[in-house]
Amino acid sequence: MVLPRVRTLQPEVGVVISYGRVIPAELLTLPQHGMLGVHSSLLPKYRGASPIAWAILNAEQTTGVSVFRLNERVDAGDILLQRAVSIEPHDTAASLSERLALLGAELLLEGLERLERQTSTFYPQDESLATYAPKLTKAHGLIDWHTSAASIDRLIRATTPWPGAYTNWRGQLLKLLDTTYDAQNHTKPGRPGEVLAVSSDGLVVATGEGKLVIQALQVAGRRRMMVREFLAGHDLRVGEILGSGKVAE
Repeated sequence: MVLPRVRTLQPEVGVVISYGRVIPAELLTLPQHGMLGVHSSLLPKYRGASPIAWAILNAEQTTGVSVFRLNERVDAGDILLQRAVSIEPHDTAASLSERLALLGAELLLEGLERLERQTSTFYPQDESLATYAPKLTKAHGLIDWHTSAASIDRLIRATTPWPGAYTNWRGQLLKLLDTTYDAQNHTKPGRPGEVLAVSSDGLVVATGEGKLVIQALQVAGRRRMMVREFLAGHDLRVGEILGSGKVAE
C-alpha cells in the first residue's frame, strides 16, 4: 500500500531518522536521489540502535552525526556529510542526544541543499572500522561494583534516562542518577559495593578501582531524590554492601 502512494508523489529524495527497521529495496531506490539517513555517530563506528549510549560507555571523547544514503544493510550506506562533537565529562545520553539532534537537523538541511545544487559527493564507509551499537536492555543497567568507579560513572550517564543504572540495597532497587568519582584509592578501599561514608553531600562507595560518590538517586517507585532527602527517610549505614543479594524487580 505504501509503495504505490509514494510512487505517485515522484519524490526526489527520502529522509529516514530513527526508524529502526529495514527499508524495502523498492522504496530505497524509488526517489531520484535515494533515501538519506541521519545517524548519531561517526559511521562506520557505532552502527545500530544505541550509538550515543555506547559511545559514552566506551569512554569515547568524540562522537558526531552522519548523513548517509541508505542501502539494504543497517547504517552501512555511502556517507554524504559528517560532523564531530566532543563528549563532555558530565554528558548523559539525554544531554548528548539533544545536542546531536540539533546538529543532525542542520547537517540534513546542508545535505539536501547540496543535492539540490548538484554538488553532493558520497563516499563509501570503511568496513574495517565498522563497530555495532546494539539496543540497550534493562539488564545493561545493572551495576557491577567490581568494575572501576570511572566505568560505573559512565554506565550511569550512558543509561540516563533509560534504562537507568541500578543496584540492590536491602532488597530494594536503587537507581543511581548523579555521581562523581575518585579514580584513586587514597585510603583502604573497602570491598566492592561497600559504603565507606554517609553524609548529606553524598554516599561514598568502594568499587573495584577508586570510589564512587552518589549525589542523587531514586528508590523504585519513588521520585528522584538528593542524598540528603534520601537519608531523611532511610537509615543507610557505613559498612553496608550495595549490590549484594537479588535485585528487587
